[in-house]
Amino acid sequence: MSAHMKMRTIGTLTDICLTVSTIDAEKIMETIKSALSYSGHTIRRINEDGEELFSSEEVFPDAHPGTALRGLRVREGVTQKELAERLGIRQHRVSEMERGIRQISIDMAKRIGEAYNISYKVFL
Repeated sequence: MSAHMKMRTIGTLTDICLTVSTIDAEKIMETIKSALSYSGHTIRRINEDGEELFSSEEVFPDAHPGTALRGLRVREGVTQKELAERLGIRQHRVSEMERGIRQISIDMAKRIGEAYNISYKVFL
């Protein structure tokens, strides 16, 4: 199997473009990531437009399923009390779930999903 490699230097950085078979691409990418990480480099993913991509964990390091619940509630313009009434629970339970004090059970996630016609998996 053959591979093609190009280099382009811009200022203090060099782009390295590697063309490999699709079958081996993931394995080669993981090997390169490991080598760069081992040598102390921070690895950033970029999209086709050259923009950096960030994981949800990087953007919201303290996020938990309750964050999604609060986002849904605010997006829908619903108070905690209104959401609690719709779900048949007390308002303080909604508050606890939103703050991450109370875990959202699978049953509760399904009830929320059904109430707002979205996937319950967002809340797990």
